Amino acid sequence: MGCDGGTIPKRDELVRKKKKAEQKDKVAQRSFLWRHCNISQTPLHDPVVACGLGRLYNKDALIMALLDKTLLPETALHIKSLKDVKELKLTHNPAFEASIDKGDQYVDHQSSPYICPVIGHEMNGNFKFCFSWGCGCVVSERAMKQLKSNLCHKCQSPVAAEDIVTLNPDGEDLELMKTRLEARLAKIKAEKKSKKIKKEIKEEIDIDSINPPENGCSSSSEIIPKVEKTVTVKVEKTVPIKVEKNGFKRPAEGNLSMKTEDFKKTKSEYSVAKDPNASTVYKSLFTSSSKAQNQTKAHWITYNPFYN
Repeated sequence: MGCDGGTIPKRDELVRKKKKAEQKDKVAQRSFLWRHCNISQTPLHDPVVACGLGRLYNKDALIMALLDKTLLPETALHIKSLKDVKELKLTHNPAFEASIDKGDQYVDHQSSPYICPVIGHEMNGNFKFCFSWGCGCVVSERAMKQLKSNLCHKCQSPVAAEDIVTLNPDGEDLELMKTRLEARLAKIKAEKKSKKIKKEIKEEIDIDSINPPENGCSSSSEIIPKVEKTVTVKVEKTVPIKVEKNGFKRPAEGNLSMKTEDFKKTKSEYSVAKDPNASTVYKSLFTSSSKAQNQTKAHWITYNPFYN
């Protein structure tokens, strides 16, 4: 058979080639990581917190995730409570203008809402940023290296090398943050155990001080028992009140302060005739006087003329 006028395709054209995978926009991906919450994927807003691995979260979103564990992503499963995160002290960028990316205008993804307070670098992922777990102040790593100091450049609080956490680390930095996080958790666990042991020892000492051993020897060291001061309270005896037939109240005879001359005259054994202070004229008014007892006629009686 002859040639029909067609062309023979080349061999390379007959072999199907694999399409190259679409490459991610690393700039946009890095910008999203530094400007959005790691849990809710919403823009960061105050207050912002970070975990021991340097990942950024909105505090309200983290609280909701702790209440509902299903909202926690795999990258945040190491967070058990708010004690596992630190609230960050960020410096706002005065030149930043928030805008919504609608696709009809240019949006500068390199602009960041936060900057380094020392040298002014924007926190957009182009530069490494870190914070101290003690105070939570965020500065750029370059500023920390240039100004070598054991104090925070923002609040002047002490900073230890093992307490420095790099934000959004990767590679070797991520492994270093994991090591520091494990060391920090081990230190906290050891401190809790030490406090528990001290509390148990203190309780044993208190028990031994109250109940010393029978042989007279202390258990571990010389213990001085606590001496409590006894306070004597004087209670005054209340005086019972007697009610007379006429309705008047008077205290019992045991109260010496009430034994006055006027009070003695109200008693049944009191006699006017025997009272040395009473005059003779006053005594003669009563039937108990000697003059009244020696008279031969009866005592006078006043007659009521109006009585029928």
